[in-house]
Amino acid sequence: MEKRSGTFNKIYAMQLATIFIGFVIFGFSENIKGPAIPRIQFDFMLNESQLGSLLSLNALGYLLACSFTAYLTRIWGIKIVTVISFAAMAMSGIFIFISQHYALFSASYFLMYIGNGMLEIGLAILGARIFVKNTGTMMNLTHGFYGLSSTVAPLIATGLMKVTINGYTLDWRGMYLVMLLLSIIPIIFALLSSFPRDEISHEDRVPLKKLIKDPVIWLMVLILSFGVVSELAVGGWLVNFLEKAYEWDTVSASGMLSAFFLCFSLARLLLGPLTDKFGFTLSLIIFSGVSAICTFIAIFGGEKLAFFFAASGIGIAMIYPTVMAFVARRYPNGSDTAITFTVTLMGVGSVIGNYLIGAVTELTKGIFGADTHLGLFRGLQAGYGFIGLCAALCSIAGVILYFYLSKRKEVI
Repeated sequence: MEKRSGTFNKIYAMQLATIFIGFVIFGFSENIKGPAIPRIQFDFMLNESQLGSLLSLNALGYLLACSFTAYLTRIWGIKIVTVISFAAMAMSGIFIFISQHYALFSASYFLMYIGNGMLEIGLAILGARIFVKNTGTMMNLTHGFYGLSSTVAPLIATGLMKVTINGYTLDWRGMYLVMLLLSIIPIIFALLSSFPRDEISHEDRVPLKKLIKDPVIWLMVLILSFGVVSELAVGGWLVNFLEKAYEWDTVSASGMLSAFFLCFSLARLLLGPLTDKFGFTLSLIIFSGVSAICTFIAIFGGEKLAFFFAASGIGIAMIYPTVMAFVARRYPNGSDTAITFTVTLMGVGSVIGNYLIGAVTELTKGIFGADTHLGLFRGLQAGYGFIGLCAALCSIAGVILYFYLSKRKEVI
């Protein structure tokens, strides 16, 4: 019995190492591009349109990978798919390093995003199968490590690009090679471990046709889409808002963004147990509502209340992992399909949402005077206000979900 317990603990430790380190690598791969993009643009002489096309193509690869990963998981198993996703990222690092022509570079970058998409779904499925107890706590904890690595990734990338070895400066190619080869570490843990198999028979599995008829899954898509738009948009718009609206210098504005990510990461690391205590549905309502309130206070409270921008990260951080925990609990016989469905549609929704932020900003500027300081200020307020609105709509969708489930006594 003790031998079996020791073996179980060892296997569980390997599983945890795969997931936690996997999320660290995931955070690195997604957020090291910030310091590298200006250098990539210069080396390949890309204009803004070509750069936008490159990033859009990669987003397409990400969504493509999200769409087929669950299918591969059913055929090959979660262990093989997890290893392949990490291997794809490591190989992309090698190809990026040797790429001297734009065609090879763009193909290598596309491969990295394929790996990212597979990893997004693979880690979510793996978590859903392993974290059968304290699901909300563990989902938030693992995603907290993604937040921590995302926070330090730009700093590490900037430092690595300046490293010189035997007269050779790593620059952006060497930086990508070093960072993406870290994927070998979770591959080793995955190979040494065993994961829960997909033992659900075809007859017991929730079919996609039945899944899409469930109003709950569509409400989860709305909650996740609004929540992720509100989460990801901060990275692109907060510094811009503070510099142009309040005339902050870049260092101060970037410091506020770092404070947002710090609140974001600490919330996932420390507040996960609250989601298990309150229940996933109620937690979605509360945390997204807190984020919306903080955002609106920061926008309309003036410069003296700008610290609420950072505080909004506490609420919005909890949405994605709590949705994953909800899906794992709601659809135990089809979590892989449900996760793929919600994440893929969330990706489409986030693309639309980020476009609307820019459109709302420009439209409001035009109303108040495109070339005036007031027009710029109101435009920035309206655009960032849309981010707060997304958090509020996330909470409203959560309220609708709560009442729908309450009537059926299915509240999670």
